[in-house]
Amino acid sequence: MDDTGRLISVAVPEEGKRRSMLVDVAARMLREKPLGTFGAVIVVILLLTGILADILAPYHYNETDPRLHLAPPSAEHLLGNDNIGRDVLSRVIYGARISVIVGLSATSLSAIIAATIGTLSGYLGGKFDLVMQRFVDGWMCFPGLVLLIAAISLIGPGIWQIVIVLGILYGIGSSRIVRGAVIGIKENVYVDAAIAAGCSTPQIVRKHILPNIMAPLIVVFSTQVPAVIMTEASLSFLGFGIPPPYPSWGGMLSGAGRTHMERAWWMMVWPGVALSVVVYGINMFGDALRDLLDPRLRGGLGRYSGARGRARKKHIAAAGQTGGTPQG
Repeated sequence: MDDTGRLISVAVPEEGKRRSMLVDVAARMLREKPLGTFGAVIVVILLLTGILADILAPYHYNETDPRLHLAPPSAEHLLGNDNIGRDVLSRVIYGARISVIVGLSATSLSAIIAATIGTLSGYLGGKFDLVMQRFVDGWMCFPGLVLLIAAISLIGPGIWQIVIVLGILYGIGSSRIVRGAVIGIKENVYVDAAIAAGCSTPQIVRKHILPNIMAPLIVVFSTQVPAVIMTEASLSFLGFGIPPPYPSWGGMLSGAGRTHMERAWWMMVWPGVALSVVVYGINMFGDALRDLLDPRLRGGLGRYSGARGRARKKHIAAAGQTGGTPQG
């Protein structure tokens, strides 16, 4: 407000808006989504474990000691040893690194592919959209596991082969979600105004389409990470995933784990527990993030969220009880 009593609007920097949005999302998750907060803690622990595996693991993942053949849990080896004397705890910790690399890398590649196909197909439309969507239909008709096994059989097992194949598989299927969001966005007035102003298609896509599909892309990313981790574990369990001696959780559940599970239960239990907890935590975090970011799940109040949303709801309820019309 200036000296004459007039209100002066203050422009908020874009970085300040983004920081405020992140703080608002984090505060709402702590307040409204306890399971989502628990899942976020699991995600942070998984990331730190994967990054600091060399420091946290008491032994190297392939360090063997024949004297500790199928040794049970002890003070020196908290989760026991496997059939060739390797420390199970160290292999579980290093397995977290494999899950982090595959989960984040494959899902990032999937998001890039989905954004590219979905944006071009939804914005351009016409024959390009028709041909592209028929290709996506045909791709989605094939069972995913069969496609994965066939692709890995052709190019060979390995961590980066798994990342590329999973990224392509999930990216093409997820392009449908992005395409639907783009079709809804391109009908807005600001897109028509940009076209009338002479903006080129790349400019419109970069400045108007991509920023407005980030929320669905984030939701797709957060919900695909556990699916990618489970798929990698399934492939490793079947022998088409990460080759030994790298300690994938799925690979630890297969082979020697199944052979000795009656005598050495710890070889099967701890990798299975780690995989279950991680997938559960990421799913809870992804579901909470979807509820907080998807405007269709905010009770029709759109941008009114958090404290502003509750104040707006109380204002509407009070106006309804008194028979008045809410203002502002």
